Amino acid sequence: MRLGPGHLEGTAFPGEKGNCVIAGHRDTQFRSLKDIKKGDEIVLSTSIGESRYRVTGYDIVKPTDTRSLDDTPNAVLNLVTCYPFYYVGNAPKRFIVHAEMVGTELAGR
Repeated sequence: MRLGPGHLEGTAFPGEKGNCVIAGHRDTQFRSLKDIKKGDEIVLSTSIGESRYRVTGYDIVKPTDTRSLDDTPNAVLNLVTCYPFYYVGNAPKRFIVHAEMVGTELAGR
């Protein structure tokens, strides 16, 4: 995660069925999540194409609350970062953005 957000091993890859979980630092790449709103679109680009997700909401939870890591039957995205965003030191909570896949486009098509 030092170089950028990281995909959580064992979760679905972007564009696949299931729960894709990506974690990032609150004070770098994921700082903009503080302004995210329901209905916003998130586009994930990989070497095989783009996956588009629509934000359905967010939660602020304790680090022990791991529900956002659970597998799902549908293609969803959960972005995870520490919270509060401007906290100094080890943040006491986690900010989880929930989104549903709305489309994919393969590279070169």
